[in-house]
Amino acid sequence: MSKRVAIIGTRGYPSYYGGFETAVRHIAPHLADAGWDVTVYGRPGQERVDDPSLDHRVTRRTTRGLESRSLSTLTYGLTAVLDTIQRRPDVALVMNCANGYWLPLLRLAGIPTVVNVDGIEWERAKWGRLAKAVFKTGARATARFADRLVFDADAIGDYWRREFGRSGVMIPYGGTESDVLPLHPDDTHLAGRPFALVVARFVPENTVAEFLVAAERIAERHPVVIVGSTGYGGELDAAAQDLADRNPGVSWLGHVSDDDRLFALWQHAGAYFHGHSVGGTNPALVQAMHCGAPTVARDTVYNREVLAGTGVRFVQPDPGAIADAVLDLLADPVEQELLRGSVRDRARSAYTWSGVCGAYEHALAEHAGVATRQAVAA
Repeated sequence: MSKRVAIIGTRGYPSYYGGFETAVRHIAPHLADAGWDVTVYGRPGQERVDDPSLDHRVTRRTTRGLESRSLSTLTYGLTAVLDTIQRRPDVALVMNCANGYWLPLLRLAGIPTVVNVDGIEWERAKWGRLAKAVFKTGARATARFADRLVFDADAIGDYWRREFGRSGVMIPYGGTESDVLPLHPDDTHLAGRPFALVVARFVPENTVAEFLVAAERIAERHPVVIVGSTGYGGELDAAAQDLADRNPGVSWLGHVSDDDRLFALWQHAGAYFHGHSVGGTNPALVQAMHCGAPTVARDTVYNREVLAGTGVRFVQPDPGAIADAVLDLLADPVEQELLRGSVRDRARSAYTWSGVCGAYEHALAEHAGVATRQAVAA
């Protein structure tokens, strides 16, 4: 009989919303290949039903919740957990420690849990005091009730050991290797020109505001391409639009869902600025590395862990420091080529989807029989 796993806490399969969804697009088919019966829970309207990569062996279930910035994760997590309890899989893979509130229900039902805790959400500036408290309380519940914890970086594991007294397994994100792609037709004006690129969700901890200031100076000498948005409008979106309107050297593309277009931008960029400061292994950084993007990164323990030994430049979140580092790199084609090779080698050695999926399968298999054994013992 095949082992059964429920995957809870993402927007569904296949979905392209964020890092968890990207991971599930790889993990779910891998588990199906290994003989698992896989169910992925999602939200209505968040899955691409016509996606050519859709693996029809993966069961997709949507449940209801409240579409609220502060309550959606909790409510969709609860309804997915309740449905999972009815279906009794051998193990549940739970994404996001905010779902820690519902782990006691799974434990009472005898369903073991492997939980990817995500980053340290209560340190993100985008959340208010109440939301931060909700996340941290969920983390405490996760530390108490999860059977196995998964950290996407060693630095996250260190934090959890200090703060909550729990250890676990480190499983990072992977990236997709690609042949060199031509620039998208809308980006061909960049061909043959060293350009600066930033790819980030528009939240304060991603150093977007500082980069927008730096971009004015960078654009005096080189094109600047900005990919990302808040998703709901706001000051940073308005600032990016104003910058692009005023400066012909700046292009703001908003959210780019076309992977080939995004990969080509990373491959052809002369300098990619990665400003993420909170969280562990960032999926965008890993993918940029697989694309060979010459990188300037904000100096954080997480970025240093991922980029170890690549010779990448690290900078403080200061517009002047960012502009200096990016302009220096854009002016040095030899260094650009050296960085392309070093970040690609690092990605291939440490951040592959085959390694990531195999590690998840191993962690799940270790717990898949616990519920049955407990039931027999009782």
